[in-house]
Amino acid sequence: MIKIHTEKAPAAVGPYSQAIISNGMVFTSGQIAINPITNTVEATTIEGQTEQVMQNLKAVLETAGSSFERAVKTTCFLADMNDFAAFNEIYGKYFTGLPARSCVAVKTLPKNVLVEVEVIAETSL
Repeated sequence: MIKIHTEKAPAAVGPYSQAIISNGMVFTSGQIAINPITNTVEATTIEGQTEQVMQNLKAVLETAGSSFERAVKTTCFLADMNDFAAFNEIYGKYFTGLPARSCVAVKTLPKNVLVEVEVIAETSL
């Protein structure tokens, strides 16, 4: 296994890695809308937070030798299912390969964010 870490995405807020590579696949930890430069949640809308999550995932995937195009499965967590359509609008700009996906509403997310996304993707590392 290879542990992945990049300064271009927020550091883990607990005892875990940003991602792990195993057997040609990268498994990302869930990314939330923390800006890695300021280490704070700056966006307050689902659109803004989803964009930040995608930028964080992009950085982790690239560090792991992967990309959105190589994603095979995502798991998405929303604090409010009423944000589903707005979330999908942003999500669809990034995951154009249409990976398998689960999307669920949860009671609370870390730092009270509105969205969290994790990815399983192929990697060249």
